[in-house]
Amino acid sequence: MLRISLLFIAGLFLALAACSKTDTSITSVVAKEKSPAPDISVVSLVNGKTLKLSDLKGNVVLLNFWATWCPPCRAEIPTMMNLNSIMAGKPFQMVAISIDEGGKSAIDSYFKQSGHFLPTYFDESGVSAKSYGITGVPESFIIDKQGILVKKVMGGFAWDSPEVVSFLEGLMK
Repeated sequence: MLRISLLFIAGLFLALAACSKTDTSITSVVAKEKSPAPDISVVSLVNGKTLKLSDLKGNVVLLNFWATWCPPCRAEIPTMMNLNSIMAGKPFQMVAISIDEGGKSAIDSYFKQSGHFLPTYFDESGVSAKSYGITGVPESFIIDKQGILVKKVMGGFAWDSPEVVSFLEGLMK
């Protein structure tokens, strides 16, 4: 557990390399570790259906805010894709929320060019990013099966490392 905590702390230091997008309307962080995760609604870019975060209770959730123009975001996508494959069939859900202003077309274009794909959602209103106090991207949140925010990770991260997989599987018990 200490090793996993140190891994997450190291990830926090990588936040300095995160892409920032200044929004002076965001003045306080609503989402806090060890507190209920704010419930948000986002729209799937694949099928246009709305996903409400509270509907995922019973699953461990990796909630990731990202953008196609962000180099650390693009760098962590392959590890997220691999993690999603590793967790297939388990009570796990990845929710990648794009903050791209270009919307679906910008994201589709990026996925086509890169060959990458994530279960991506969009929130045109920006309410989800404000609810989580996003100050830059990537920023990620690990939510346990009861809907409690367990960890916040700022900056790019190797999501498919054995330590992270073990940590997430421990939350599934």
